[in-house]
Amino acid sequence: MTSETQSEENLSHSLRSPQDTGRSPERRDSTPPMPVRRLHNFAYCPRLFYYQWVEDLFVENRDTAAGSALHKNVDRPSHWKEDLDLSERSKVRSLQVESERYGLTGVIDLIEDDGEGLKLIDYKKGSAARDEHGERCAKPYDRIQIGAYALLLKKVENVELASAGIYYAADRRQVAVQLDDSLIDETLTMLEVARAVAESGNCPPPLIDDPRCSHCSAYPICLPNESRFWSGDAVEGKEDLRAPRPDHDDGEILVVQKAGARVSKRAGEIQVSFKNEVVSRHPSQQIQSIYLFGPVQVTTQAVQACLEDDIPIAYFSPAGRYLGRTTGLPVSGVDARIGQYDRFRNEADRLELVREIIRSKIHNQRVLLMRNGDADEGTLKKMARLRDKAAEAASIDTARGFEGAAAAHYFRNFSTMIKSTGVNGFDFETRNRRPPRDPVNALLSQGYSILAKELTGVCDAVGLDPFFGFFHQPRFGRPALALDLMEEFRPLIVDSTVISLINRGELNQEDFVSTSRGVFLRDSGRRQFWQAWFRRLDSEVKHPTFGYRMSYRRMLEVQTRQLWRFVRGEAEHYHGFTTR
Repeated sequence: MTSETQSEENLSHSLRSPQDTGRSPERRDSTPPMPVRRLHNFAYCPRLFYYQWVEDLFVENRDTAAGSALHKNVDRPSHWKEDLDLSERSKVRSLQVESERYGLTGVIDLIEDDGEGLKLIDYKKGSAARDEHGERCAKPYDRIQIGAYALLLKKVENVELASAGIYYAADRRQVAVQLDDSLIDETLTMLEVARAVAESGNCPPPLIDDPRCSHCSAYPICLPNESRFWSGDAVEGKEDLRAPRPDHDDGEILVVQKAGARVSKRAGEIQVSFKNEVVSRHPSQQIQSIYLFGPVQVTTQAVQACLEDDIPIAYFSPAGRYLGRTTGLPVSGVDARIGQYDRFRNEADRLELVREIIRSKIHNQRVLLMRNGDADEGTLKKMARLRDKAAEAASIDTARGFEGAAAAHYFRNFSTMIKSTGVNGFDFETRNRRPPRDPVNALLSQGYSILAKELTGVCDAVGLDPFFGFFHQPRFGRPALALDLMEEFRPLIVDSTVISLINRGELNQEDFVSTSRGVFLRDSGRRQFWQAWFRRLDSEVKHPTFGYRMSYRRMLEVQTRQLWRFVRGEAEHYHGFTTR
């Protein structure tokens, strides 16, 4: 290295060398280089590593957001320069180093010469660990990250480091990390094991009662205790588990239904305008998703911003029929999709899943009638028998027969749950659709369409194929798996919302339009519908197995995650959601 004085001069450099020597974990040529941060994940928890590196699943929480904010201040890459140069009192920030031989890549926070030699420094959000004497020390998995950076610098670029340290922001102090051969060997061994786990195709089991889980951003995905129960292990105190609720689960859903409205992006905001006048502004980081009804325009800049921020845009016809969605690249989901197709081909697995879907649906229909209706005791007993028979059905067609018979009883008594009939035009005789011929059926069709959209997005988000179902036959343009999952939630979310809207007098005849193509909601009625819909999705319900309370919106994801585990072979059975 040449000598040149650089104080806080910006300097950026990317190091790659095909000539590095020494021990190297065997790597397939097709395997991309592993980021050092993923190796850090493996040292922290192999299951977290598998989700983030193999499955490309990542959930932001307060800790990860705080860590990102810390690195925004640290990761100011220095200027690119042909010759990397470090001299007395110099610093190089955000230095990218990569080795093809080791299959490892990373960005080093800081290298500086403090007058005693080159020092490697990494920044962490939290606090340091404590050794047996109560002194601050580096956490084991943080040491591995330092070891990986030291390996890349020493073996790739022949850079000799005099020392290394980790700055823990919560403590506002730096702790030293001993650089020696044992750390390099430990790092290489960790890299070999991590790569073997990644190539095995088998997700590691969850940690058991480990305090690391309580701080892990992947907790809502991992669901360690729930996963153990679903896999057949006994879980003590499962009724006292905490609800798997991500920290950022409070974003708003933006609904735009004014014909001619325009959605655009400006200065970090999503703006809605009409006739060139801005009618609302929404910070993009606060938006969970966007629903567009009918002829609403959306700019390319807004679409690109939503793709970057992982905000799905759902499109509906003016009448409320779900048309599709714009979303970013899905998670890899290879393991889950292969398992999904294999389970479909296995008649026993498919029948088991269909039985549980139908059993849960009939159970929840019966509960809703008992809560809100006036069905006779004979009808309720017949539905209970059909529910129990569905759980033991000998074939999928037989199970469908039980589902159809239960639906006939349910909708024959549906009008007993509607308290505002006759003069207000909310009579209900039978379920009809394509098109709906009365206001109640129009509301039901609207709700089922939106629920299908919700679950299509959840399936896609977890890595399942939303168009390949088990109960509903795969068909072009039909999200069959989403329709499977929504069966158990139809009565509890959609039907309950419709009954609430009518019985609370939130809608009247003027909120509907009757045409030769059916009965549909007007804009005024749709606004009332959305208010009731969000109210229902945000209402909390107790999980029948684990005892915690969570919103219906989150319950949709928990059930989909359970199915995700079932098709991957991590769960023995699928347990449908039922309520009392």
